[in-house]
Amino acid sequence: MSLNDFRHEAHDTLASTNSECLARARAGEASGLWITARRQTGGRGRRGRPWSSEPGNLYASLLLINPSPVALLGSLPLAVAVAVHDAVRSVVPAGSDPVEIKWPNDILIGRRKTCGILLEGENLANGDHALVIGIGVNITAMPEETAYPVTRLADHGAGISPDELFARLFAAMADVLAIWDRGKGVAQIAALWRRSACGIGEKINVNLPDRTISGYFVGIDDKGMLILDRGVDGRMAIAAGDVFFA
Repeated sequence: MSLNDFRHEAHDTLASTNSECLARARAGEASGLWITARRQTGGRGRRGRPWSSEPGNLYASLLLINPSPVALLGSLPLAVAVAVHDAVRSVVPAGSDPVEIKWPNDILIGRRKTCGILLEGENLANGDHALVIGIGVNITAMPEETAYPVTRLADHGAGISPDELFARLFAAMADVLAIWDRGKGVAQIAALWRRSACGIGEKINVNLPDRTISGYFVGIDDKGMLILDRGVDGRMAIAAGDVFFA
């Protein structure tokens, strides 16, 4: 998809930009629709966690229809993280804390989370697969009492409006999805991801649904799986989990 294949629809308030995109997909909307809202009343993060959605931040979702063969979809979160990282990094002044990606797709500034990314998919009645990329970026507001340290762009000298940040994200996502090329460009995307990765070589804890495991973060494979070195127990590939720096 090229830049001209994307379009944008802005709203004042929505329950969830992700939910709106999925509803549009069920109604026959074509691929490439961005939906933004100044405020969400029912924003959500991974595993159904609520996502604080106060005015002043960016809340955006992109609808893709049949974005790639199913076998190649696992690398899409890496591509999304690269695009969001590039947009955020472009507005943080030089000399500020580093902007990095924490596996799989959290954007950190100075090791504090400033962005959440949620991918949701649904098989449609006509046989197509709808996939929605939801992105929330803390610009002027940030949640309290979180499991992770959090921050906002305003605390790092980035005086930018949600609309200005979205314009940068719109362009960055088009560029990165062209590189990803329906999954065929995964090796190049993985290389870009590693260049901005946070914590490679460090000891981390990974919370899985049934347990917590520890080891050294080796990096990612070309499918986006986290490679954990557990010493005498060998290396382990992890598809999903919450990462905490030891």
